[in-house]
Amino acid sequence: MRSHLLNDTTAEQYRRSVTEGIERVAAKLAATDRPFTGVTVDALAPAIDAIDLDQPLHDTAAVLDELEDVYLRDAIYFHHPRYLAHLNCPVVIPAVLGEAVLSAVNSSLDTWDQSAGGTLIERKLIYWTTARIGLGENADGVFTSGGTQSNLQALLLAREEAKSDSLAKLRIFASEVSHFSVKKSAKLLGLGQDAVVSIPVDHDKRMQTVALAHELERCRKDGLVPMAVVATGGTTDFGSIDPLPEIAELCEQFGTWMHVDAAYGCGLLASLKYRDRIDGIERADSVTVDYHKSFFQPVSSSAVLVRDASTLRHATYHAEYLNPRRMVTERIPNQVDKSLQTTRRFDALKLWMTLRTMGADGIGQLFDEVCDLAVEGWKLLAADPRFDVVVQPSLSTLVYRYIPAAVTDPAEIDRANLYARKALFASGDAVVAGTKVQGRHYLKFTLLNPETTTEDIAAVLDLIAGHAEQYLGESLDRAS
Repeated sequence: MRSHLLNDTTAEQYRRSVTEGIERVAAKLAATDRPFTGVTVDALAPAIDAIDLDQPLHDTAAVLDELEDVYLRDAIYFHHPRYLAHLNCPVVIPAVLGEAVLSAVNSSLDTWDQSAGGTLIERKLIYWTTARIGLGENADGVFTSGGTQSNLQALLLAREEAKSDSLAKLRIFASEVSHFSVKKSAKLLGLGQDAVVSIPVDHDKRMQTVALAHELERCRKDGLVPMAVVATGGTTDFGSIDPLPEIAELCEQFGTWMHVDAAYGCGLLASLKYRDRIDGIERADSVTVDYHKSFFQPVSSSAVLVRDASTLRHATYHAEYLNPRRMVTERIPNQVDKSLQTTRRFDALKLWMTLRTMGADGIGQLFDEVCDLAVEGWKLLAADPRFDVVVQPSLSTLVYRYIPAAVTDPAEIDRANLYARKALFASGDAVVAGTKVQGRHYLKFTLLNPETTTEDIAAVLDLIAGHAEQYLGESLDRAS
């Protein structure tokens, strides 16, 4: 079995095997004419259940043939222009090359003696990002697995900096459309059920700062501790951006940690046209960025950034076998000193390869294209009497609802929209997401593919209307 180990004696086998795999994927990408086949769980599960993992095939080609049947054929392909659902982006080729390199070398980014140059590359990218944000010369951060982990670590630092004698007194303030990871983090950090105070949003789905000020003042009067305000730089459902300068003023007034969840909106840091939409982020104490959303990187690639590098000490633990305390005085850089993770992939290499190949302007141009596309999509929806669109886009998200002319029952309209989304997914012709607005079911386009056109959007809207009308027609038939 040593013949399967990657080393100097198997380099040629490695080249052949990886090349064969790449050729299979490349052929699949070239031939994919829709984002999904429509396969169901019941249809696919038996094929996977039937595989005996204790009986290997002993041949890479045979394994790839099998993989075609159980994965590649029915995968959801984010690169297709009619994948319009979640915050999944098509990826840029330099980053995929970086993925191949980092997987083969397999550096672990916890300590210098496991990564060497990888540590310095990651640090360089962290400082590049903090400079783009404007956090100052004392800023720092670390790569993470994603926005949820980044938000968790930021709120851990905020909890420790609050220096409260009682966890039950701590409060986190976030808008009613903030990411669920805020509440999840509060639970993981041992805070009470009432720790997260939900702040209402305005018509544009942005946090109402008057309401935030009221809640901060009430918190102080009640003898509680305002631990953190989580402002969102691009909400998952609407792409809305909270009024960051006003929130920063309130955080300064009340001595509260300001965290900006810019997992989605971080693409504005590279934007050539819309950078000002995220002005105020430079005043944050911590920031979440997800390069695997709006920097067109493969999953996973995220980071948590902080204004004051010393606050990262709250995530530090020294183990004699790994990062003994003496290494600090010896100036040996160990990224585990900053991270919630120990073993950690060299995900930073993907962004490094991208910047060195395309440059930040190249990334920004792609993100600007999808923001422009969202504006055109909004115009289509606003002019189409079949649909109700919620807000004008700040980034690249559109939330809308099919409204039939002859049906007024909101519950029936809900069911028609749910049916349309499900039927569209089952057809494989396109993939869209869904959410709720004021208790009613809506559909959602998350536009992260510069290859998507307004013609694609119009065609998908026609498909949705057709499926909804089919459902309503059948519903009337059943009722009669």
